[in-house]
Amino acid sequence: MIDHLVYAAPDLAAAVADLNRRFGVSLAAGGQHLGLGTRNYLAGLGNGAYLEVIGPDPDQPDPDGDRPFAVDHLSEPRLLTWAARVDDLDQAVRAARRRGVDPGPITTMSRRREDSTALHWRLAVPPDAPDFGGLLPFLIDWGSSPNPADAATRGIDLVSLTGVHPDVGKVEQRLALLGLDDIALREAPQPALRAVLRTPAGEVELG
Repeated sequence: MIDHLVYAAPDLAAAVADLNRRFGVSLAAGGQHLGLGTRNYLAGLGNGAYLEVIGPDPDQPDPDGDRPFAVDHLSEPRLLTWAARVDDLDQAVRAARRRGVDPGPITTMSRRREDSTALHWRLAVPPDAPDFGGLLPFLIDWGSSPNPADAATRGIDLVSLTGVHPDVGKVEQRLALLGLDDIALREAPQPALRAVLRTPAGEVELG
């Protein structure tokens, strides 16, 4: 199941202003990722999914290493990847490993919403995800924590999520090993992720 799409930008304020204009509705402030140097804004996409717009947080000092999703190396906003929600991350990781695929180590993370509500989640990022150009998702488990979609801007729906790749069969096989089939695939010379959203201002494509 699609949990969220990750749209990253080198200038978060500029990206949020641009999306607010294109969507015809304002994104909701998500919160800071303290110690990582980023913050996010959110828009619900229906069915419990949401769009995360993430970028550098000017109110935090630079982190010791790279910011999440390598936002420091982006030259323009991009739809980078997506997250698949699982109910039991430990079980999902064990099942994937039995099928012969490594979903990555489990990491625990947290942040506070603008209303000070604490969010806690666990995720697993496949180590070879970069080789798939954003088409291979990371797995996420919110446990008993509120889902960010609950506090996200409403009025937007996800029409389609499509991945393009020069070797569609390779991507299909890997997604199947992870037990996922939430993304449409087609062949193209370069890997990329495309999302079509229905917004108050009309259909918007992100890529």
